[in-house]
Amino acid sequence: MTGDRPYRKHLKRWESPRSVRFITFSCEKRLPLFRNPAVCKVFIDALVRVRQSRGIELYAWAVMPEHVHLLLRSGPSEPLERTLRSLKVAVSKRVIERWRSLDAPILARLSRPDGGHRFWLKGGGFDRTVRDSAEFSRTVRYIHRNPVERGLVEHAEDWQWSSVRWWMGRREGEIACDPPPVDDASIARWRGYV
Repeated sequence: MTGDRPYRKHLKRWESPRSVRFITFSCEKRLPLFRNPAVCKVFIDALVRVRQSRGIELYAWAVMPEHVHLLLRSGPSEPLERTLRSLKVAVSKRVIERWRSLDAPILARLSRPDGGHRFWLKGGGFDRTVRDSAEFSRTVRYIHRNPVERGLVEHAEDWQWSSVRWWMGRREGEIACDPPPVDDASIARWRGYV
């Protein structure tokens, strides 16, 4: 502790413009807020809107019960931090407003001292630059296999809230992903999804 406040590490995000990034961020107190399919749908809708409006390239994604994985590249004119803030604010604002209208009991666990509510765990989450095709491949596999490793489903393609079925060629009704970046020769040679 320093003074009256606990010491808190601050994540400094060193962003290489247009680098491929593996991002993970969690729900407040690591609560399983995404167990509700309606909340997952809100996140997916916001992801699609942010992707279109901010020009991000989305390579893989998964919504887990208490966290989200994204493999992406920021748009050409905006830092990733701003894009992620926009995504998180859109989700938390919509979900918390809905829960307030329902007087949902979960709000008690998300309350802040100032009377507001927090949907996302404070901080930057996990953020890693993907440097080559091997790391790209491992990351896509990790994202898609995370529900299997957690025991949520037996097969990756059974998890409704990920990009695995799109990568498997089952693209009907799925959120489109971008192919591996062709301007990085090492990543462009990547093949595989699970």
